[in-house]
Amino acid sequence: MARTKIYDTAVKPETAVLVSVITPDTTEAKAHEYLEELAFLVETAGGVNHGIFTQKLAYPDRATFVGSGKLEEIKAYIVAEEIDMVVFDDELSPSQLRNIEKEFQIKVLDRSNLILDIFARHAQTAQAKTQVELAQLQYLLPRLTRMWTHLERQRGGIGMRGPGESQIESDRRMILNKISLLKERLKLIDKQNETQRKNRGELIRTALVGYTNVGKSTIMNMISKSDVLIENKLFATLDTTVRKVVIDNLPFLLSDTVGFIRKLPHHLVECFKSTLDEVREADILIHVVDISHPNFEDHIHAVNETLKELGALDKPVITVFNKIDAYKPPVTEDENGEEVKVTLDDFRNSWMAKNADPAIFISATDKTNLEEFKEKLYEIVAGLHSVRYPYNNLLY
Repeated sequence: MARTKIYDTAVKPETAVLVSVITPDTTEAKAHEYLEELAFLVETAGGVNHGIFTQKLAYPDRATFVGSGKLEEIKAYIVAEEIDMVVFDDELSPSQLRNIEKEFQIKVLDRSNLILDIFARHAQTAQAKTQVELAQLQYLLPRLTRMWTHLERQRGGIGMRGPGESQIESDRRMILNKISLLKERLKLIDKQNETQRKNRGELIRTALVGYTNVGKSTIMNMISKSDVLIENKLFATLDTTVRKVVIDNLPFLLSDTVGFIRKLPHHLVECFKSTLDEVREADILIHVVDISHPNFEDHIHAVNETLKELGALDKPVITVFNKIDAYKPPVTEDENGEEVKVTLDDFRNSWMAKNADPAIFISATDKTNLEEFKEKLYEIVAGLHSVRYPYNNLLY
C-alpha cells in the first residue's frame, strides 16, 4: 500500500529582529517602550518578534545606522537563527537601507515602511487605498536606487544615439506620473466627501480621536449601536466611519477616526489629512485615552501634537479615560521617600485640578460609567446646538 505524502501548505509567519539606537536625548526606558510598540506593529503586520538589539550612540551611524561591531553581531544572529527580516525603529535614509541590505542579504524595513504595510492591509475604501498608495510611492521615490542592481544604460540604435535613459530614471518618471495621478484622484474624492458633509444638515459633529488601540471603535459601537471592526491590533480602524447618534431627543453625528501613534511618518500624516477632515471639521472632540497603559500621558501628548499639526487643537474636548477595569495603580514616592500607590480617585482628583476640560472615567467593555459619559456628552452637544441653531426645536 502506497504511503500518502502530506505537505504543510500553511504560510509560516516571518521572523524579525528589532534594532534601535539609544541617543543621549532618549532614555533607555523610553527606547525600550518604543521597541515594545514596534514589536506590536510587527505582530499586527503578521510577523513574529525573534530578538531585540540596541546600541548607545551619540547619533546613528551615517552609513549603517548602527556601528560596525553591532552590525556584525546582528548578522551572526540572523544567520544562526535563519531570520527573515530586520526592522529598525527609526526611518532609514536610502543609503543606510542600501548598505544594510547589502550586508544582511535579507529584507530590511524601518518603522515608516512597516506602518505603511499595515495601512495597506487595513485600507478598505477607495479613499484609504489611494492615500496608502500615494504614501508608499512617496516613501519609495528616494529609495529607488536599492531596487535595481542593473543600472546600465538602455540600448541605443538608429535614431537613439547617446547614452539613452537609465532604468532607474525611467521608473522615477513613472512613479512621479503615478503620484500626480493619485493626487488628482484624491482631490476628486475630497470634493465628493465635502458634498456629503454639506448634506448632513443642522447637526453637531463629534469625532473620536486618540492613540491607536485605545478603544475608540468599542465606544463607537457602544454609543451608536453600529458594527465597526474591533481588534486588539494597531490601526485596526483605518477608514473614517460616521454615524448618526440620538441621546434622549438630541441627534448628532459621531465619527470614528484612524488612531495616532508616535513617530508617525510625516508624509503619511500629509496623505491622510483628507481622511482626518472629520477631525478638522468636528465641533467637539472626544479624546479617548487608555488609562491602563503605563505611558498614557505620553500618548496624550502625541495625540495633541498631531491635532496641533492638523489645526484642530482649539476645539472643545471631552477626555474619556477608558479601560479603568484594567487600571493598575502606579507606585510613586511621597515627601518622606515612602512608596505610595496612586489610586484611580487620586489621579481623577489631580487631573481635574490641573485641567479645565471635562473628563470621564469609563470601561467601554464593562459599560462602567456609560450613563455618566452619555449625560456629559448630551450636556456639551446640547449647549453648542442651542447656540449654533437657536431656532431648531429639537431640544424642546
